[in-house]
Amino acid sequence: MPGGSPQTLRPFLWRARQLYADTEVVSRTHEGIVRYDYDGYGDRVAQLANALEAAGYGNGERIATFCWNHHRHFETYFGVPGMGAQPHTINPLLPDKHVQYIVENAADRTVFVDQSLLPKLEGAVADDPDPFETVERYVVMGDSVPETDLETVAYESFIGDQPTTYDWPELAEDRPAGLCYTSGTTGQPKGVEYTQQMLWSHTMGIQSPQGIPLADDDVVMPVVPMFHVNAWGLPFSATAGGAKHVYPGPKPSPEDLAGLIEDEGVTVTAGVPTVWLGLMEYVEEHDVDLSSLDRLVVGGSAAPEAMIRFFDDRGVELVHAWGMTETAPVGAVSHVKHGLADTDYDTRLEKRRKQGLVVPGLEFRVVDDEGEAVPHDGEAFGELHVRGPWVTTEYFARPEATEAEFADGYLKTGDVVTVDPDGYIDIVDRAKDVIKSGGEWISSQELENELLGHDAVAEAAVIGVPHERWQERPLALVVPSGAEEDSLSDTLREYIRQNYPNWWVPDNVVTVEEIPKTATGKFDKKVLRDEYADESLVEGRVPDEAAPE
Repeated sequence: MPGGSPQTLRPFLWRARQLYADTEVVSRTHEGIVRYDYDGYGDRVAQLANALEAAGYGNGERIATFCWNHHRHFETYFGVPGMGAQPHTINPLLPDKHVQYIVENAADRTVFVDQSLLPKLEGAVADDPDPFETVERYVVMGDSVPETDLETVAYESFIGDQPTTYDWPELAEDRPAGLCYTSGTTGQPKGVEYTQQMLWSHTMGIQSPQGIPLADDDVVMPVVPMFHVNAWGLPFSATAGGAKHVYPGPKPSPEDLAGLIEDEGVTVTAGVPTVWLGLMEYVEEHDVDLSSLDRLVVGGSAAPEAMIRFFDDRGVELVHAWGMTETAPVGAVSHVKHGLADTDYDTRLEKRRKQGLVVPGLEFRVVDDEGEAVPHDGEAFGELHVRGPWVTTEYFARPEATEAEFADGYLKTGDVVTVDPDGYIDIVDRAKDVIKSGGEWISSQELENELLGHDAVAEAAVIGVPHERWQERPLALVVPSGAEEDSLSDTLREYIRQNYPNWWVPDNVVTVEEIPKTATGKFDKKVLRDEYADESLVEGRVPDEAAPE
């Protein structure tokens, strides 16, 4: 007989408020440190739900957020889907034209925006010939609104007069409860829609001992942006476990993170390797107390072995995880299996540096170019396919993309992997030539198309080159259309900067006589990556204020 209650997000907040009313939610904001407890959080979430209902929402309308990690953003995580609307997180680091496409494709009705991000949003609106026609209001996350041409209201005014109780509706499991766009590697970004049941299942999966379990004695600080697939689901799982939340706010520095770890007693934190490289540098130069920190979760890019050793030496377990927007996102976590617990340190380290073991609840397969399964011997490689209750089976309003990237109920991840006899997944390459810098995607094809729009360029190829801090940085190789200019590299970099953020701009543009091609006439990027693997070719010119952290 089926259970009497649907699998939705509602019970997670109900439980936290009933059992852990006094547990804190702490937030670093422009206004300073804000703290309240689950009881106060529940009141404000109810006020938000009432405000949205009073505005006429609740029937699946998409409500966008354009925000950093803070308590008000966290309030939308339960307030918006709990009352029947659909939250849609937007990455503010994307180029303006991607933001424009995403808002148009999603048909967002309201946008919650941080005050510090308002100029970025204003720029995207101003550049759009048909500016955000579905958006009815912009809610600025604060108690006041700066001067702007947009129709705005302050968040505190929006929710302030609303009741602190709300009659939460009984929602169906298949009700949309989230929307996130994966960066376009060969075209426009693709939307991934999450249902109530998908987010419930993902939360329960990562709460298992072989996921990233969070308990009521944990203090959880998601440094991974909340616009990155719901901060990897940690706001939901921390609430489900009754843990204390700590949100680091806009662009936290290593000093900010170290201070929050010390002051709030953080036990679990998560982010991309670039964040932890910065923290490592700070720890080496300052007297930082990491004694409260138990686990540090790394995803988005591979964790260097030296990083794992660094935190091991300080009594902090670095947990390597893998996932995608399409997997909501956690799909594998690299724990040491019981049978390997007594092996030597280097053996355990070899396992931990891999993407890990599939999370309970998911299935995967690895297939070669002919669609045949490859052996799990740690040597044979193929494309990773995955399926499960929190893995999407289609893209939002993109049937042509869905047909190409799913087969037999499996998501074709585009990651080329090996699997060793113990079941550890190890990514060895990416099927698509996408560049991942500081945990953020950069489309090589889009940069190539942009370069080809310049009169001085006949051919262009962009590859990712290894970089100590950012993991990868874009390097452009161009065949000039005429006589080579002495300043062509600077000219082309400035040309790209006109339409893209600084961190997308190639660190170097190298002129070549020809670009190697495959038998089918495509650029042979494997040859290019082998030939131009020298890190010195990219100079790390990403300014801190534009860095994708």
